[in-house]
Amino acid sequence: MARLAVIAPGPRSIVVDRGFRGGRGQGVPGCGALDLRALALLNGLLGNASGAAAVEWALVPPRLRAEGGELCLAFSDRVAGAVEGRGRVAPWQAVTLAEGEELVLVPQPGAATGLIAVAGGVAVPEVLGSRSTMLAAGFGGFHGRALRAGDRLPCAPAPDTPGRALTPPPAPPGPIRITPGPETDAFAPEALERLTSAPWRVTPQADRMGLRLEGPVLDFAPGRGPDILSDGIVPGVLQVPGGGQPILLLADAQTTGGYARIGCVIGADLWRLAHVLPGDELRFAAVSTAEAESAARAGAEAIAGALASARIPAGPAALAEANLAGAAVDAARPDHFPGQIEGDP
Repeated sequence: MARLAVIAPGPRSIVVDRGFRGGRGQGVPGCGALDLRALALLNGLLGNASGAAAVEWALVPPRLRAEGGELCLAFSDRVAGAVEGRGRVAPWQAVTLAEGEELVLVPQPGAATGLIAVAGGVAVPEVLGSRSTMLAAGFGGFHGRALRAGDRLPCAPAPDTPGRALTPPPAPPGPIRITPGPETDAFAPEALERLTSAPWRVTPQADRMGLRLEGPVLDFAPGRGPDILSDGIVPGVLQVPGGGQPILLLADAQTTGGYARIGCVIGADLWRLAHVLPGDELRFAAVSTAEAESAARAGAEAIAGALASARIPAGPAALAEANLAGAAVDAARPDHFPGQIEGDP
């Protein structure tokens, strides 16, 4: 079996896919890729199943070498790439490494995170139906931890017909879109207006679990405070603790929380948060549920169009498998919140 040898790991490189499903009732977060859109695009380019496991890096990409045979790779943007001794390679382009060749990626200014996918997918063992890494608990991925120099990642056999290159859809313009609630009544009437009219600075307290934001204080309604009975949490939720400064939760966020939620980033925009760094400025805009659903459909169509332009088939089954709506959770489904609905097993 061909393997990806880790020559230099970067600050935090981990194995990810679409994340754990069916473990929320036991407190297991999703822990999938921060940029699910890029994961779907790269896997589609390489002919993989849409949720095949890849390597996600933060700040500085890992340096990887093909061992045990040739490997076909592709990587997302915000980096300059080269195969050592052979020359430059571009993002969103399949490149085949002969045995012993190394992929060298250099982050460009403003790079936060990115993905490196391999034809066939990274073939670490599945845990709870996923190959993602839960760093906090030390399981999944490659031995439950970030990659280290000397690690060797097994790779599944490559599909017969990978694509060669694609052009990703452009990012949606404007602010990050949110749907208000569910605890809007816990906040002063002007709080939502402040959230959506002011800039918010991302503080240094930022990781895969969430981003702490700094801006105007979001006041609570008279007689109300930040605490609620613990309820379900999904990536994209904006919790507001007592200080009135929101926390924007991401892929590794806890499954339940006890702070009031003023809004949630829609699935079509959630991937954009993968590319945010401390010191960056975010703005938000409130949209309706219908508008969020429309944006999810438009995002799925844009991915299908990008894959079609690269002459890569992407039928309805592939799009459904990709879960392109992002962080959608159905509270009535026992595999999403087991035990939360009366009569669930």
